[in-house]
Amino acid sequence: MNWISAVSDISDYDKAISEISLDIKQKLNGKKADLVILFVSSHHSINYEKIASLFSEKINTKCIIGCSAAGVIGNGHEVERRAGIAACAAYLPNVEITPFHIQQNELPNEDANPNEWFNITGLRSDNCKAMMILPDPFTIRSDNLLAGLDYAFPETTKIGALASGGGQPGSNALFINNKSYTYGAVGVGFSGDLSVETIVAQGCRPIGEPMIVTDADINVINKIGDKTPLEILGEIFEKSSIREKRLIRRSLQIGIIMDRFSSVNDEEFLIRNILGADEEDGSIAIGEMINEGQIIQFYIRDAKTADEDLKIILEKYADKFEGNKLESALLFSCLGRGQYLYGAPNHDTNLFTNIVGDIPITGFFSNGEIGSIGDQTFLHGYTSSFALFKSEKQKT
Repeated sequence: MNWISAVSDISDYDKAISEISLDIKQKLNGKKADLVILFVSSHHSINYEKIASLFSEKINTKCIIGCSAAGVIGNGHEVERRAGIAACAAYLPNVEITPFHIQQNELPNEDANPNEWFNITGLRSDNCKAMMILPDPFTIRSDNLLAGLDYAFPETTKIGALASGGGQPGSNALFINNKSYTYGAVGVGFSGDLSVETIVAQGCRPIGEPMIVTDADINVINKIGDKTPLEILGEIFEKSSIREKRLIRRSLQIGIIMDRFSSVNDEEFLIRNILGADEEDGSIAIGEMINEGQIIQFYIRDAKTADEDLKIILEKYADKFEGNKLESALLFSCLGRGQYLYGAPNHDTNLFTNIVGDIPITGFFSNGEIGSIGDQTFLHGYTSSFALFKSEKQKT
């Protein structure tokens, strides 16, 4: 197994692709790439269709998969606010690669047999180790897609993110081999001698205590215990430090344990936005459906908190992977992180390299990151989601 990552910030797309292709071919040293993953910033949007075709001509590979991006990550460098193309090429002996493209009107309904999902992806649940999914946020219901894939492929690790760079339907690009699409989702399934582990850093920390929702309606929380959410927030605010009070005002989030039978720990909370509050009845609306009996907790987020959260998670995984050879990492990071959050580039990639190891890192800044919480796959926001690749023989 051999992974290579390359990036170019040359504004001329033809020259950028030539630079990346030459770098990849030299490092492959005569081997044929089984897979190329390609991310292209919106600065090249006028040439999306040409880029997919040109890259297919330049690199001798079995499969190209990728999408447009608000910013790209390649060879450990985060390219934001300027033109960028990033690619990783992988030589994967004893690994089967299966690409697919799905449209909204092809999604099976919630009562469909798993065979319908097998048919539209070309995959089988009994041998699919992992799949990467890159949906367009405007033309496919990503929540329905992920729920269906969880149902049909319960043991398969799902990774990926929403294509970014465009602000309306038709403005993003999805790449599969020499073709470019503006709708649906592209993906690739992996089977054979390959193992994929995931890390999801949600970049926030809890305040207050875990609590049980006692009255809820769709996405509105009316009561927590015998108090309203605003009453509880008022109590938390009064006990908070000056810095925490500032963060509560500007970056308050809510964590939800989706599995009622799960133990209470930070890794099991799905973080969602608070959409609004009603001062008259004390209720709050959140960006997720909520039921009575679920456990919630309030969270806050800023650069310092995100940095500390990622350090803790990476250090834990570094201990887990000690003595095991990681081959490559994909990083799907929210476009609200990076320079926007930290004020400087390469924060998350540098932290990963320093703590986990110096391996090829490729990815992009997305409109939403795909990762698991417990045994379910969700679309996250403000996260950095890593996918770590190694040979199955190295699996811990």
